Amino acid sequence: MALAAAVMLILEGFGIVLLNWILSIVVDRQQMSLAGLQPRAMSTGAWIAGGLFGVYLLFCAGVLLRCALRDRAPGGFTRIVLISCAVIHGVLGAFAVGLVGWVAFLAMMVVLALLVLTLVAYGETHRATAGNGGPEGNGAGGNGAAPAPTSA
Repeated sequence: MALAAAVMLILEGFGIVLLNWILSIVVDRQQMSLAGLQPRAMSTGAWIAGGLFGVYLLFCAGVLLRCALRDRAPGGFTRIVLISCAVIHGVLGAFAVGLVGWVAFLAMMVVLALLVLTLVAYGETHRATAGNGGPEGNGAGGNGAAPAPTSA
């Protein structure tokens, strides 16, 4: 599941960079302006924003690949990054349904579902059992809990 989400984010990252590159060319050639901004500044801004968002998506994909290959939950900071990526996909999906259509909304929701399923699959229980070395763990049933007291 994490591997599928990583592949989707890699494709999406390259797609976002390509889309912003095309938009920057269109803005530059059409000499478009918004609120008095220079067309060249808007073109450069579109290119930089697309590049930064693409790098962010590739970083999230790298985190997911690492989770998939190591079969371990992401750490604190990387877990927050994946949660922010899921939130961004939810917001983009809401905008996409109105601006682009239902197909774009469906694509955003598929990526959102893969991110959420990955975060849930590698939740706290998976982290606890992976940290204890599996079922044989520490002799307390592998879940890290202390053995139940017995009555004498």
